[in-house]
Amino acid sequence: MASEEQEITEREELNQEPAETMEMELEEVAHTDYSQFSKEDYAGLLEKQLASLKAETVSAADYRRADEVLKEVRPLFDQVKASDRNAALQKYVQETGSEEGFEYKYDETVSRFDALYKQIKDQKNQYFQQLEKAKDNNFAVKTELLRRLRELVEADENNAGDPKTSWNGFKQIQDEWKAAGNVPSPHNATLWATYHALVDRYYSNRNIYFELKELDRKKNQSLKTELCERVEAMVTANEGKPVTKTVIDEANSIFEEYKHVGPAPKAEQEVLWQRFKKALDTLYDRRREQNEELKKEGAQLYEEKSKLYEELVPYTSFSSSSINDWNEKTREVMAIQDRWNNLRGPMPREEGKDLSKKFWAALKQFFHHKGEFFKQLEGKREQNLRLKTELCEQVEAILESGDESADTTQKVIELQRQWKTVGQVPEKFKDSIFERFKAACDAFFNKKRARNQEVEKEFEDNLARKVALCEQIEGAAAGGNADLALLNDFKKEWATIGYVPKKDMQSIQKRYINAVNAFVGANGKLSSREKERLTLENEAEMARETGTPRDLYKKEGDIRRKMSSLENDIAVYNNNIEFFGRSKGADKLRADIEKKIQIAQKQLSELKHQLKVIREAQ
Repeated sequence: MASEEQEITEREELNQEPAETMEMELEEVAHTDYSQFSKEDYAGLLEKQLASLKAETVSAADYRRADEVLKEVRPLFDQVKASDRNAALQKYVQETGSEEGFEYKYDETVSRFDALYKQIKDQKNQYFQQLEKAKDNNFAVKTELLRRLRELVEADENNAGDPKTSWNGFKQIQDEWKAAGNVPSPHNATLWATYHALVDRYYSNRNIYFELKELDRKKNQSLKTELCERVEAMVTANEGKPVTKTVIDEANSIFEEYKHVGPAPKAEQEVLWQRFKKALDTLYDRRREQNEELKKEGAQLYEEKSKLYEELVPYTSFSSSSINDWNEKTREVMAIQDRWNNLRGPMPREEGKDLSKKFWAALKQFFHHKGEFFKQLEGKREQNLRLKTELCEQVEAILESGDESADTTQKVIELQRQWKTVGQVPEKFKDSIFERFKAACDAFFNKKRARNQEVEKEFEDNLARKVALCEQIEGAAAGGNADLALLNDFKKEWATIGYVPKKDMQSIQKRYINAVNAFVGANGKLSSREKERLTLENEAEMARETGTPRDLYKKEGDIRRKMSSLENDIAVYNNNIEFFGRSKGADKLRADIEKKIQIAQKQLSELKHQLKVIREAQ
């Protein structure tokens, strides 16, 4: 019995607050990175902490855990507050040029956070004050119970009391002792040792109740055996698995039960204790090994995340005027952030917190620079919106004027071209400003297109009249009725007919020219030269009428080439005549060459006439 009491006393002193110890270890394992939280996130976190402290099963460990959270988030939240105030100050200085008169009022979230922070602190202090008062009260209760038990034992030793009454009083003291809570640690071991010493004295002195004592010890043996089995079952169930805080808390709870169970039969007392201690130590040893392994993993994780931080640092000084460059760098930064987030697990506490702060600060700095770039870009887009609005107003003014002239049409086309050169506008106006401009342009061209449809109908009628005229000329030429007076009438009638559809213009002109040429060719009173002259004049007139002298240019080139060839031939003939003039018997050759010169000059004269007609047509 003394061995068990000694072990329990030592364990009580060494593990006075085992739940708190394991809780602190777990906090290192499951540490949450709060550095990327917003103000609303911090306020929400404190609300959850406060709600958890209002549960009926709240414990001292819960308050300590909440206090650790407060200690961690307070400086981070203050950084966010300072950042907001500095941003407001910078904006105020930019607007006024001085810090003078600057006042800053924190928003409702800051007030809510501070109120929650104070409420949790006050509630924690109140809880522990009550806990200490309760411990002091428990100490007084147990001291009183020891006094009563001592009086009961001494009275029993002196045979001064009724055995049955004594036994009932003893059982009542035991029940009240079990119901009493913890006492301050310095007194716990002394009270426990004194209590068990008095209990042993009571049982030793009461031979008359020996059988009752043995029955009670056997009951205690059964209870302790059950507790041993429960801890051993936990050892088996967690074989090959991490030993969590929940497991340790449950083991500590069973340990508390074991301490409050009375002594078992002496032969089994030490055996049961060693059995229970072995199972409990197995869980604790696994937990310690697990923590050591987690520390090694944490050191490795810290090294890997440090490399990611070093990889991120160059991006904090990145600068560019290109959206694509910023988008590309953003993708790279987000990839680094994803790799950071995917590296899960605990790091050394203080070093890890410092590294996390630096990483998220670097990330925030990059996105701050990006935000400044897009802020400037948004200003440019606002300017583009004003430019595009002016273009819309110009097209709308043209549409309202009703002017559909070619110059006006060209101006609308030019405004469309200018639209394409203006850059992007703010995203929320992107569709509306485009729809406004498109609607104005579409309305103008639809109106013009409706007008053109009327003109197109007139052109189709003109085409039908010109086709009928061509058929009439072709019929006159085929019938041998090629009177030149009719030709003049045909030309006058052709001139009175207006434009035809553009797609039919060249074909009807070509048919008309061919019909007139056939008509001229059918006249038997005209010489070939006259017919050629009339044909050329007809083509020239058509070129002047249509404003398309391209074919005449080609014919002019052919005529000039022929003229140049004839002029060369005449020069050669004249040179030969001079040569023949110095030769005897060359009169016949001289006469032939002079005849050729006359023919060439006649042809040259006709070509000059044709050239004159063509040039006048141009």
